[in-house]
Amino acid sequence: MKIAVIGGTGLIGSQVVQILNDSGHEAVPHSQSTGVDVISGQGVEQAVTGADVVVNLTNSPTFDEASPGFFQASMDNLLAASHKGGVGHFVILSIVGVDQVPQLDYYRAKVLQEDLLKAGPVPYSIVRATQFMEFMDSVLSWTADAETVRLPATPIQPIAAKDVADAVAQVAVGAPLNGIRNIGGPEIFKLDELGRIILSRKGDARSVVTDPTAGMFAVVEGDVLTDRNAHLAATRYTDWLA
Repeated sequence: MKIAVIGGTGLIGSQVVQILNDSGHEAVPHSQSTGVDVISGQGVEQAVTGADVVVNLTNSPTFDEASPGFFQASMDNLLAASHKGGVGHFVILSIVGVDQVPQLDYYRAKVLQEDLLKAGPVPYSIVRATQFMEFMDSVLSWTADAETVRLPATPIQPIAAKDVADAVAQVAVGAPLNGIRNIGGPEIFKLDELGRIILSRKGDARSVVTDPTAGMFAVVEGDVLTDRNAHLAATRYTDWLA
């Protein structure tokens, strides 16, 4: 199969391209560095021409109120070009529980992206993943100082980027789901508990203070960012840390 991977040079996209090519498919990475601008539309038609599948892994450069505009423009351009080019399957990567956190601008923007895809003219699949293990250091940094890291006790289910890439690649070469597949890590942690594990493993002497008001995930209610019934990946967080 010929697969156009938009955002194919990023953390997930580069791994998806390698997995697909190693499996005998023809996966071509596209990004701004290859002349494809999903906002202006420059290079988009050329990128998807002749593709059986389009995998869109582009992401908003900000997580604020500007993010819906990014997804509106990028999806409009990509879906129009894909429909014109006869693409038979369009895949995006989203977030487990994304529609349950309307307090966050970025999560509302990702719901918009999903809705645009569902209403669009191309058969589709949505892969929703839990929080990436690779992003946990950033999460800790948001509310850290020299002595402490403040974190809420929000349940999360970290998944390794390589496992996300495997799942996206698998969905891309299958029949369109015209629906959603949830994927997640094999374990659920409270975020403050995970913070303590991370600091301990790294020999970091700072203490974790449980603070229900700290950071982006403070607004998340309950366990909506987890899914015990998701397709579970194999990589455990402590093994990934090692």
